[in-house]
Amino acid sequence: MDDGRVKKGVNFVNLTDVGDPVEIAAEYQKQGADELVFLDITATNEQRKTMADVVEQVSSQVFMPLTIGGGVSSVADIQRLLKAGADKVAINSAAVNNPELITQGAEKFGNQCIVVAIDVKKNPQGEYIVYIHGGKMATELNAIDWAKQAVEAGAGELLITSMDADGTMQGFDIELYQKINQVVNVPIIASGGAGKVEDFTEVFKRADVDGALAASVFHFGELTVNDVKAAAKKEGVVVR
Repeated sequence: MDDGRVKKGVNFVNLTDVGDPVEIAAEYQKQGADELVFLDITATNEQRKTMADVVEQVSSQVFMPLTIGGGVSSVADIQRLLKAGADKVAINSAAVNNPELITQGAEKFGNQCIVVAIDVKKNPQGEYIVYIHGGKMATELNAIDWAKQAVEAGAGELLITSMDADGTMQGFDIELYQKINQVVNVPIIASGGAGKVEDFTEVFKRADVDGALAASVFHFGELTVNDVKAAAKKEGVVVR
């Protein structure tokens, strides 16, 4: 999301307008998506709050779990989005800057509501580094260490996006998810790089993630949710 519209880029830049969030959400409900994730990617940089009105519009017409993130920096922000219709709230930059927010949110609303979103990019040494502010600012955090710390603080789920793979349609970063899966015991959603049905089955089978998030392949009609589910079932992956 950016300025009330659904956008998609490559490696977090060069955003293309995709359309109206309510219309797109309704289409994915028809296709049988299990969950929708709305990330307001410029909210933190522009120092504004995620649009609760969009959440209200979508949740009034779409009856599947909604995860909403972007610009969330306080318990009040979490509560506002949950009241608007979100089932889970994703925290990224604010969680890095103030890990106590994860704990506070989990204690007040239950850790099943608190998703820590982690944007990850490899450095020249091959280490996975955490980025914040919509992928614009590198931190000194190792992504594997931060994933473990976030869960210890109370995160009930992790949404891990590979910035290197984002929008490339070249496949998920399997190694990243394998490494994180070794250190945490909460659901992991893999994000970034899906381009064909085989990419989904590979990340489920080789990295044992709980969910696979994709945008480009669905937004631009390359695949439907049903295509992916049918292929995953055929490969023995348990799907809803």
